Amino acid sequence: MTIDFITHGAVAIITLNRPEAYNALDLASLRGLSDAVARFESDGNLQVAIITGTGKAFCAGADIDETLPYMKEHGTKTLPPTIMRGQNCSKPLIAAINGLALGGGLELAFACDIRIAAASARLGFPEIGLGLIPGWGGTQRLARLVGLGRASEMILTGHAINASGAERIGLVNKVVPDSELMTSAFEMAHAIAEKSPEAVRIAKEALRKGFDLPLNEALDLEAGLEDAALHTAGFEEGMLAYREKRRAHKNKS
Repeated sequence: MTIDFITHGAVAIITLNRPEAYNALDLASLRGLSDAVARFESDGNLQVAIITGTGKAFCAGADIDETLPYMKEHGTKTLPPTIMRGQNCSKPLIAAINGLALGGGLELAFACDIRIAAASARLGFPEIGLGLIPGWGGTQRLARLVGLGRASEMILTGHAINASGAERIGLVNKVVPDSELMTSAFEMAHAIAEKSPEAVRIAKEALRKGFDLPLNEALDLEAGLEDAALHTAGFEEGMLAYREKRRAHKNKS
């Protein structure tokens, strides 16, 4: 299998497993990734997913020998839907970036909500050197994350940056020693999984949908979602726990 799926309590671990190809995304990998995210989304016992890679790379991007020829013949929009484009996931996704994250691999990390990088990681968009552009969300998400100027520099030069540089410009949330990457990702995942699943999903919806809206529209969206949260079992339990001076019990989604 090119995509592994295992669970630890409420946390799913989705692992790209083509180390001989630096976890490049061929068509089978794209389908497997889509299926894994759908499985995570539909399982009420799972609250957070970590996406990572096997070996020396998180993901080296599209498979040059298979995926790019397919895209040339059939068009990018005909690829299997993934979280990069065409597939939604209402639950939090954490990218644990080990080693190389290039092209489509970096776009995969961008599609996650939180990015944690190993100190040895290198991130970049080399597509311009092939006469291409990042076409799985890179030109759009990068500018939203780091601003148009920095995004233009990375995409137009094709230069990769190291993990500390990525942290400095806000491309990743934090950098940790290589040996601590998965531990750090699990700590983050468990901190989220302890919270009300309903509140977490509503918060993600507010963040994602509101980001591209004018402020007044985003504030209206937020108010409506806050009203929805006020009528959830998670809120009722949270208030009861507060009054009883104890930790809230998490409800399943």
